[in-house]
Amino acid sequence: MKLEYGEYTLSFANGGVVVEKNGTVLYYNKRPAFVFVKTKEAVTEFYDDTYSDVEEEREGVLCVGSVSTPGGSVFSFRDMYTVVSSELKIQREVLVEKAGEDLGFSTKISFVMAESQAPRDYECFMPGVWYKQNEFAPARSIGKDLDAEYFWQWETRCGLPLFAMQNTTSRETVCLSRWAADVTMRDLSLALSENEVDRKFTIGSLGMSRPQSKTLNYLYYGFAVRKEISTPCDGLSIDYVYPGGDGEIPKGDFYASMNFAIKSKNFNRMYHPVEKGFWQEYAVSAQFAFYGNFQSMMRETWRKVYSRLRDRLFPVDNEKHFKNCMQFLKEMTCQYGESYGLPFAAQLPHLDISCVSFQFGFVGQQPGIGYQLLRYGDMEGDREAYEKGFGILDFWVRRAMTETGAPNVCYHPAIDDFEPYPFWTRMIADGMEAILDGYLYLRRKGKEQTAWLDFCRKTADWYVRIQNEDGSYYRSYKQDSSMNMDSKANTPSPIRFLVQMYLVTGDERYKTAAEKAGQWSYENLYKNMEYRGGTCDNMDITDKEAGIYALFGFLALYDLSGRDEWLEAAKAAADYTETWTYAWSFPVMSPYPIHPFNKYGISGQSIITIGGGADVYMAACSYTYYRLYLLTGEDHYRDFAEFVHNNTRQSNDVDGSVGYRYAGVGHESGNFATQVLESHYHWLPWCTFVEIDPVSHLVDTFGAYEISDAEKLSLEERQRRNRIYAQYGVC
Repeated sequence: MKLEYGEYTLSFANGGVVVEKNGTVLYYNKRPAFVFVKTKEAVTEFYDDTYSDVEEEREGVLCVGSVSTPGGSVFSFRDMYTVVSSELKIQREVLVEKAGEDLGFSTKISFVMAESQAPRDYECFMPGVWYKQNEFAPARSIGKDLDAEYFWQWETRCGLPLFAMQNTTSRETVCLSRWAADVTMRDLSLALSENEVDRKFTIGSLGMSRPQSKTLNYLYYGFAVRKEISTPCDGLSIDYVYPGGDGEIPKGDFYASMNFAIKSKNFNRMYHPVEKGFWQEYAVSAQFAFYGNFQSMMRETWRKVYSRLRDRLFPVDNEKHFKNCMQFLKEMTCQYGESYGLPFAAQLPHLDISCVSFQFGFVGQQPGIGYQLLRYGDMEGDREAYEKGFGILDFWVRRAMTETGAPNVCYHPAIDDFEPYPFWTRMIADGMEAILDGYLYLRRKGKEQTAWLDFCRKTADWYVRIQNEDGSYYRSYKQDSSMNMDSKANTPSPIRFLVQMYLVTGDERYKTAAEKAGQWSYENLYKNMEYRGGTCDNMDITDKEAGIYALFGFLALYDLSGRDEWLEAAKAAADYTETWTYAWSFPVMSPYPIHPFNKYGISGQSIITIGGGADVYMAACSYTYYRLYLLTGEDHYRDFAEFVHNNTRQSNDVDGSVGYRYAGVGHESGNFATQVLESHYHWLPWCTFVEIDPVSHLVDTFGAYEISDAEKLSLEERQRRNRIYAQYGVC
């Protein structure tokens, strides 16, 4: 009995499943009915069996079977295989027919890799969790140690609940994903533990495994319980486990142990109760395909699952939200002696100021907010906003420059001096773009601020002077402009500023420096998909913001030259970057009575770094993805642009109904993979900046606060306006 799936054939024989392509076996499962049990000793054992009956039905193939455990439990399986569009849907029902002495159970849908049993022969993709072989992930990341046995993560840790494996030789790919975004709330009366039974737990796990025929449980003090069991293991497999396990990963430097020589691991398992009549039901998608490289595999598997699981658009009035945010920023901006700025952090919900420190870019975004206040104040006739915006920009120009030509990046008004931080390549570029924007805005109004342009020239000259021979930049520099951090991963950060300085001044050195940085980034970041170190307060690890700045840099070079390779690289960076976004949704409980997640969902938030929490930084990209749609004609970019333009607002008090002190305010970040929000519960300036900045550009370019309103212009008119450098810098 067979199912045809494109070039692939799914065969049912001898109680098992085989996937072939042109007569070659790629994946198989000899014993698909698989159950993990938590025994009465609270140790996990696993047992499997073949299907006892396979029948062809109108909608697909129905397979049934059962598994009995030594503990006396019996589980019956009913699996329906159906080809739906370009995916294989596997719908599973498991019934506890007999409850023995086992305490809990979970089940697994999996396919064994026939081409190779070595994890290093595969590159993996799990959105926001695993890219290729996770070479640049933190040590405590899944997939970092490829000598482990289990590589599972709760699907709630993923931008979309999918996991794909691509053979590095054949490029054949298999992808498993949850079929529907139907996770329900777990039992919050239970504290998550390493070995828990929860009848309400509906989160699955995705990943791969190559277990031995042994138990593996890490006890509280780190001892691994290994006991031989009779179940044979066929090799490396791609897995969907329900309910899911999370691990196995090292505990790190701090771990509970009575023998400190033991390096323990975290491996949390969840189970449903072994009670007669308990019913488990879930469905997954299996995709089999060939892709020429990892980049195309990542892009296409993401888009297929995105089209099926993307959350609905969050209804928000973006004009009202923008103006609420601007009024809030105006209120938060104060004069401190001769300086103007916003607090570094304020606690929610009442905006109690916990720290005052002005940061040039990154999470402080002082000049960026200054420009936005200046622009808003002028356009709306709000004198206070205008003066505060002007004051911020002028303060940095007057006080921040150093003898080296780079501006200081952190100022503290209490000591009226700059804090001793390195010159961060990315942070400086953030602030410089805003000061140049402010200069150009006032120049168009006939108000020449020569000192502002001189400030920009000095920093652009510094970027030219410190550039490495190969076109790269170091991640940060010491006060004497010598290398402080030898990673070159932030090289794309100054590209857009240098391009725009060239357009304003005509200085060919800036254009040359931008192109050299772009060429290095093209060869090292784009071709290797090596986006890391984008945030200034994390190590040089794989993250989202490195992808964002590569996108910004490549697109600026394309806008300048029209060369196809820059657009190709911009698209690749965009495809990578969007996979860090929670495009689906699931229930999350906030422990704070006043919080937007008590009212709205979590979709639109985006994972910060591998193993980290999530924030609203993807909001910064809505305008850019919309521009990319107009340049490429790919509807997906327009859809994603509108999605992050709207859904990122769900972590904000968009209309004042949540109860924060000001409408429009949102929190910095949080981790909600456990379905309980863990957050600093505070606001930082960047949180608001990344939401208003793309909106202002959308208005300036297309005359609309909503992407749907921009779409009302003719395509020809939108494409004309999308040539943003055609008149850039012209009075």
